[in-house]
Amino acid sequence: MSQTHLLISTLKNLLKARGLTYAQVAKHLRLSEASVKRQFSQQSFSLQTLEAICDLLQLELAELVLQAQQAQPRLSQLSAAQEAELVSDPRRVLLAICVLNHWTLEQIVATYQITKEQGIAHLLRLDHLGMIKLMPENRVSLRIARDFSWLAGGPIHQFFRERAQSDFLDSDFSHPGELLRFQHAMLSPAANLRFQQRLQRLLQEFTDLHEDGITTPANTRHGTSLLLALRPWEPEVFSDLRRTPDSRGFSLAGC
Repeated sequence: MSQTHLLISTLKNLLKARGLTYAQVAKHLRLSEASVKRQFSQQSFSLQTLEAICDLLQLELAELVLQAQQAQPRLSQLSAAQEAELVSDPRRVLLAICVLNHWTLEQIVATYQITKEQGIAHLLRLDHLGMIKLMPENRVSLRIARDFSWLAGGPIHQFFRERAQSDFLDSDFSHPGELLRFQHAMLSPAANLRFQQRLQRLLQEFTDLHEDGITTPANTRHGTSLLLALRPWEPEVFSDLRRTPDSRGFSLAGC
């Protein structure tokens, strides 16, 4: 959907929601109803006309643009095949992560061994996948929903899980900005579920902090990774010492 079409579509929806007819719009603009209908049909409004209709709606033009952007369908998840396409080239994954963190192409090229031409090619692929809209002068408009997530157990998760085991956890976590804790407890399924819900809220707070920091200078923000893991588990060295295997099932039924 073109930006013009999206803008006019949003305008029509707002007029309908306010109970305003073409006749009322025509009266406000001092035009014939036929002329107004034609302009809507041909999507041929001047900026002055748009501002006049916004005045009728008691709405700023900037608010109309914002509502149009918010009304545009957003991508919540990629398919497994699309994620596989991303991980097929480490540079493409890197570019996708940077773009999701609101880096410009200039910042990416200045920081990583990616040429401008390579960057544009990868941005075009992200545009094709529906993650972004590549704008003039290589500006990027994100097309993902606020709750966008990678497929659980999908190619992206696998890509980072492999590196988490060999790279992320290869640290004593003693430096500033680092924290590692391992805790063990005996939990019932109900308690396990309750704690998972708290972890989900913590993840949302992590996401919110990321969003809140978007307006701060890029050189003051650091790529920060959070790994959460929870499972009923006993080290193999302990389970090998059991007289009989633990055959209990883990069920949340009735929690």
